[in-house]
Amino acid sequence: MMQADSTATPPITLIGALASCWGFIGFFSMVGFAMVRLSAHTIEAFAQPFTVLQWAVLIISLIFMAYSEGYKGFQKSFAPRFAARVHYLSSQANVLQLILAPLFCMGFFNAPKRRMITSTLLSTMIIIFVLLFKYIPQPWRGIFDAAVVLGLIWGLTATAIFCYQAFLTSKPVANPEVE
Repeated sequence: MMQADSTATPPITLIGALASCWGFIGFFSMVGFAMVRLSAHTIEAFAQPFTVLQWAVLIISLIFMAYSEGYKGFQKSFAPRFAARVHYLSSQANVLQLILAPLFCMGFFNAPKRRMITSTLLSTMIIIFVLLFKYIPQPWRGIFDAAVVLGLIWGLTATAIFCYQAFLTSKPVANPEVE
């Protein structure tokens, strides 16, 4: 008689599969919508000639946002945990987690207090920046939006890869931090 492996991942349930899909698709839809809106401002900015200063700011912004938002923010922090929480949902989701799966995967609830505070503060900061950026004239707004779009593309790519790996190996690389 074989003993069950206590470290094995619980089987995927129907509610879990639905929650995982909704968490993944919901998050990607929110970020994708933001990218489309920001891309419109970027395209508008490139319709006019840039000064040397504007080209320099664009290049510096792209490098900064690729590193800080894409690499440090998403790839090294958010994406592994998001993938772990999506994976967690696949076998252990409840009805509330199913309904609010994108928010669960982003760490807004059923997470350590520090994670929930961080998620809330980061989202608040993003909303404030969005509101303030409305007042920046073109082409500057498009220049900064281009950098944000690059960071988001990097972030979504990293998130998709981590989610793929979590389900391919059945072992997420991060702690889902579920409480």
